[in-house]
Amino acid sequence: MAGTPRVLRAMNDRAALDLLLEHGPLSRTRLGKLTGLSKPTASQLLARLEAAGLVIATGTGTDGSGTGASGSGAGRPGPNAQLYAVDPTAAYAAGVDVTPERVLAAVADLTGRTVGEHAVPTPGRRPAEPVVRQVTTALDGAVKAAGLVRSDVRRAVIGTPGAFDPNTGRLRYASHLPGWHSPALLDELAAALPMPVEYENDVNLAALAEQRLGAARGHDDFVLLWNEGGLGAAVVLGGRLHRGFTGGAGEVGFLPVPGVPLVRQVTKANSGGFQELAGSQIIPRLARELGISPVPEGPYAEVAAALVAQAAAAVDSGPHRRLLATYATGLATGIASLVAVLDPELVVLSGTALTAGGEPLRALVEAELAELAASRPRLVLGDVREHPVLRGALESALAATRDEVFNTLTLR
Repeated sequence: MAGTPRVLRAMNDRAALDLLLEHGPLSRTRLGKLTGLSKPTASQLLARLEAAGLVIATGTGTDGSGTGASGSGAGRPGPNAQLYAVDPTAAYAAGVDVTPERVLAAVADLTGRTVGEHAVPTPGRRPAEPVVRQVTTALDGAVKAAGLVRSDVRRAVIGTPGAFDPNTGRLRYASHLPGWHSPALLDELAAALPMPVEYENDVNLAALAEQRLGAARGHDDFVLLWNEGGLGAAVVLGGRLHRGFTGGAGEVGFLPVPGVPLVRQVTKANSGGFQELAGSQIIPRLARELGISPVPEGPYAEVAAALVAQAAAAVDSGPHRRLLATYATGLATGIASLVAVLDPELVVLSGTALTAGGEPLRALVEAELAELAASRPRLVLGDVREHPVLRGALESALAATRDEVFNTLTLR
């Protein structure tokens, strides 16, 4: 078939680049073994990628061939060999994590290393400045911290609570995010930012981070339950995020559950359902009812995480044990509904109000779920603890950027 050698070269180039991203610097010999290519072919491939500006020589090291310099196969380390790595400066991508309290932006190089970060506080129920300015200020701050300019960033992904309805372009399920509900907002952001921008639900991005880097690696069917500023879930089926018709898949805070009153028009009331049974806001109230003192002041997500961590560390105490057990029962009640419908292989607990409970909370939820659900998914704590939404946004932006850069340069 005409053009087949070119396509095969492109496939080999992409495979090599992915291996360099996964393993770090590699020699010609080691790369040849991992790709199944001969050493001469691997040498030609690396020369091609180096000329394209995608790969750089990084120094020397053991080539991993397992033979001596003579190639006798004696099992000794090979001679020092030139090592190659993906050029981190070949492209940059950005991620933005939006909450009611702040807009946090970061820039990563092509290898995924964060090179700049900047946060813009946004306290209060009304935005102190227009949303577009908040985003551009945060992004410009991260770009400056990285020693770059805006035009160096090829793509950005912005994560928010709720989801932008693909049919109307308006943000739904996030009435607590002031300033983000204008029907013209996406057009205004597109006009203000010089790179392609994608928008994704924050919990979906946390799930993406766990799928790429954390507890869900190697799993194609899993649910991530998130509890921080709000209670939500992300659903991954067949290795892909399931967003739903309006982007609202996973808005489990509204899920009707036993144990709390049935609330009508929950999106207008922003209350009711699973959120009222196991959301962060119930933890301080429960602590006071159980006589736990003092209950710290501050944003309820931070207070909830502190109280859950305290309860997990003092689980032998009667009030703390009851707090953790009551919380676990509430969580398992909602998870049981998700498990009954989706039958996932894995359930990941993420967000500070869940991960703060550690193994004691996880074990209690698992025990409760075993009595409430017919299937038995594995229940684990999330591994990505530092800014998981931002990390997921960067991973999403990097995936698209790598496809764009690698395909453009290897197929020319």
